[in-house]
Amino acid sequence: MADGQGVKAMEADTSPRKPPQMGLKLVHLDLKGAPPKVSYLAEIFPLFEHLGANGILLEYEDMFPYEGKLQALRSPNAYGPSDIRDVINLARLHNFEVIPLVQTFGHMEFVLKHETFSHLREVKTFPNSLNPHKKESMELVKSMIDQIMAIHKDLKWVHIGSDEVYYLGEGEESKQLIEQSKTNVDSLFLSHVQTVASYIINTHPDVKPIMWDDLLRNISEDKLKESRLDQLVQPMIWDYNANLDVYKMMLQIQKYQRTGFSQIWFASAFKGATGAAQSLTSISYHLANHLQWLKVAEALPRDSIQLQGIALTGWQRYDHFSVLCELLPVGIPSLAVCLQTLRNGMFSEKEEDFVKRCLGFKTLRINFLSIEDAGNFPGSEILNRVTQIITWLQESVDKLLEENIYIKGWFSTYHRKRKFVHPIIIRHFEGEVRGVHANWEAAISELRTALERIYYPDTVEEWLEEHVNPALTRLQQFVRDMDEALSSENLK
Repeated sequence: MADGQGVKAMEADTSPRKPPQMGLKLVHLDLKGAPPKVSYLAEIFPLFEHLGANGILLEYEDMFPYEGKLQALRSPNAYGPSDIRDVINLARLHNFEVIPLVQTFGHMEFVLKHETFSHLREVKTFPNSLNPHKKESMELVKSMIDQIMAIHKDLKWVHIGSDEVYYLGEGEESKQLIEQSKTNVDSLFLSHVQTVASYIINTHPDVKPIMWDDLLRNISEDKLKESRLDQLVQPMIWDYNANLDVYKMMLQIQKYQRTGFSQIWFASAFKGATGAAQSLTSISYHLANHLQWLKVAEALPRDSIQLQGIALTGWQRYDHFSVLCELLPVGIPSLAVCLQTLRNGMFSEKEEDFVKRCLGFKTLRINFLSIEDAGNFPGSEILNRVTQIITWLQESVDKLLEENIYIKGWFSTYHRKRKFVHPIIIRHFEGEVRGVHANWEAAISELRTALERIYYPDTVEEWLEEHVNPALTRLQQFVRDMDEALSSENLK
């Protein structure tokens, strides 16, 4: 282990014991950002299974091949129906439970950004949340559900989202009803979720809806009991913090238990939960989160509440409009550590050795992997190059252009603009500049090739534009200025 710390510092109780039963262990694939090609899923599903996963939570958003009036929702690179069937067949091959996730209330940006559906916004200027008062809103949700259910056969569960329904109650229709004391925000939320869940149960009696729990947390026990929501949905309780408060979590679970819920889910995170623009994954942070969830699982009253499973979320964007966070291959070492922790109830040297063998690592650093930690798993070349670029590109260009005394003193921005330089000065930095430039051009070319194998062109361009181009463009321009100065009259 790195940083002078062994794995024992991250263990829970290492005495022999039976690990708590966690139910299904779902790997969350957030397709609203950097959706991988199906060919890459075929490469990593065997690895997921080997590491201990037995299900996938598929958050499609705009990658689902919606038809008819919903066709506008498709991303230009949306999966086709045959792609979806391939993913489902791959999942079955590896004994995965498949749970599709369709947004039905909040996080509806991928729908409500389109002019065709903009009139269904709760607040006219914000595309976040659906207006629950309009008949067309429910027709839209039903159509989305119908199309997803039509291609997914033999489902046991479907996730209906329903988290972070921002600005609910702030639309004109909601405001009027609230001012007239005919409703409140909690009632608006519960009513819509009841309608969505009831539709699924009525049309697909064997399928149970799952929902995120965050908007249930502050609803009173009496109101939750009155809603009889426990007869319609199973809450997925999420907390991604390394310092998850076990005591407070148990109080929340007890509240759900008292209001009738007998089947629950957990949701942790293996990546994508430490910053909207995070590029490298801190394994130690997510390991700590999973160790806390194990403590919660151990404390559950098994005679009165059933843990159906845990979704290891891997967010790729915080929302439809945000930047990409850690790419999936970058987060796979963290996923491996977290799955093994859940499987064995701890993370000790035994689990560490297993992960290293699976991923081809000689060492495993649980804070941030370094470029010396070259693994050998599908996508490892992306992990290695991303780590190199995020760690060194900006720093090396800054150091070269801002700390070299000859560049600062004799080839400043002023000199470069006028192509004015003492002939002998360029000799003091030309070799270093060309060497740095050539090395980064080669590394970035290798990364682009690796990204293009796994991702669609828009993902490749977005990642490079965000993380490579600012520093590389600056370096490229400097090389051009240097070449022009070398060819100018004063150096002849």
